[in-house]
Amino acid sequence: MDFNKDTAKKTAELLLQIKAIKLSPKEPFTWASGWKSPIYCDNRITLSYPPVRNFLKQEIAKLVEEKHGKPDVIAGVATGAIAIGILVAQELGVPFVYVRPEPKKHGRQNQIEGHIESGQNVVVIEDLISTGKSSLNAVKALKEAHANVKGMVAIFSYGFSIASENFKADGVELTTLSNYEYLLEQALDSKYITSEELRTLEDWRIEPSKWKQNEK
Repeated sequence: MDFNKDTAKKTAELLLQIKAIKLSPKEPFTWASGWKSPIYCDNRITLSYPPVRNFLKQEIAKLVEEKHGKPDVIAGVATGAIAIGILVAQELGVPFVYVRPEPKKHGRQNQIEGHIESGQNVVVIEDLISTGKSSLNAVKALKEAHANVKGMVAIFSYGFSIASENFKADGVELTTLSNYEYLLEQALDSKYITSEELRTLEDWRIEPSKWKQNEK
């Protein structure tokens, strides 16, 4: 994946500044999956900082057009990417829909909320990519609605190999503003972490599911 280095580093710096990304090698977080992790990312925090959300909105909109042209519709993945997806759709002047993890159990039982037509070109917006499973579930729903999914653009990716494999298997092009490598580079440059902590963070990314066992 090609990156604009300046954009990637600025994105990482902003996420670190507002603590949307927290690095804690000495006191790891526990993810919902049960993984122990020295990093935690919650990009919804960006919505509380107008300069940050405006930067992300503009840069994502630019990436969407550079990679895929102006789409007919922007789709956000619920719930984390609904707000940033709306902002990007507004920036591009196109309609917006969002995709639930599964159809509602009541009412019209929609999985896609909003109006979308068969054959429309859609770019999916995500806030964070880990394994890519939930993101690709949204793509599947859009394809089942006969939308033409051009690709996905996200704020940040951990860069797990399983995610790359999943996106490749489903034939979906993923582009992100920043990723784990740029985050660590920026965190070290800005002295958020030490060289020793950098090694811990690099080790975790190699086999995150087993890192928990190593810390026992």
